[in-house]
Order: sequence, then structure tokens, then C-alpha cells
Amino acid sequence: MAMVGLFWIAEGDVYVGAKPSGLAPGVRMTPEGVTSLGHQQSGLWLWDDVHTLTVEDVPVKSLKRQLGVVVDMALSVGLGGQDAAATMTVCVGTADEEIELTTYVAAASGYTQTEYDLSRALLSRLTDGAATMMTTLAAMAEWGRSHEGGTPRQGERERLLREWAGENAPRA
Repeated sequence: MAMVGLFWIAEGDVYVGAKPSGLAPGVRMTPEGVTSLGHQQSGLWLWDDVHTLTVEDVPVKSLKRQLGVVVDMALSVGLGGQDAAATMTVCVGTADEEIELTTYVAAASGYTQTEYDLSRALLSRLTDGAATMMTTLAAMAEWGRSHEGGTPRQGERERLLREWAGENAPRA
């Protein structure tokens, strides 16, 4: 299993955010559609009905954010508090409504701006039509099934996101 941008890929399963455990909230993308998981959040939205797929409340890495994580951790440990896991919102837009789903953030200190931007482009690509969605999800799932060794380095994650999002030109 590995994190690539906003996605957690475990074998052939693709999640937005962290893979949920037990009753924890999560969002999985399958060839059938977008599935919400967890307590007080369950449903399936078929790809034919999904017009938009976006994310909100995504923690993007910055020096201020990284310092805040260190301070929060020190205060939490020092004062005996409990560290609540960060969440983000996955918005599934249909012709009739926009559904907001909660999922846990997989990157403790946040995501890089580039990975966030590429992940948003990839989510948008998944709503471009059945052929594009199937090809893209299949590539992500195949990579997950064949990849061993955990989360790749940032450069490789960005390369994969560009490939899956249909951006072929390398960027500096």
C-alpha cells in the first residue's frame, strides 16, 4: 500500500485520503463509482451520475503548517491530550446535488502544492467519461497491485500523478 498525492492505493483498491479502518469514514473509487464508507456515511454514486469530483479542506504543506504540527504534537504529548486525525471533504457532484463525504488525510504534515494540484486534475479527469475513468482507475489499481515497498519519493509520486492525469510533459 502506498500514498500517491491525495490517494491511498492498497493492492487494487484506490481511496481518496487514507484507507479507512473499522467504522472510520473514507472514500473509495471503483470501476462502478464513488463509494463512501464508515459510520454515518455510506453510499454509492455511479460514474454515469458523477459530474464533478473535488476535494476541500486539504492540508497543503507550508513552513507555518509544519511548525504548527510540531507545536500541536508537543502540546498534545506534554498535556496528555489526544491528537485528532485531520480530515478533508470529498465533494461528489451529480445533476441533482453535491454530496460532501469525509475522509481522513493520509499525509500527517499535509500534501505538497504540486501533488494537491495534480490530484485535483486527476479527480477531474475521472469525470471525463467512462473510457477515461476506466483506463485511469485501471492504471492506478495495476500500479498498486504491482508496487511493493511503501510510498514512493515525491518525484515519483508527481510523475505517477502526471501520467494518470494525462499530463505527459515533464515539469521542472
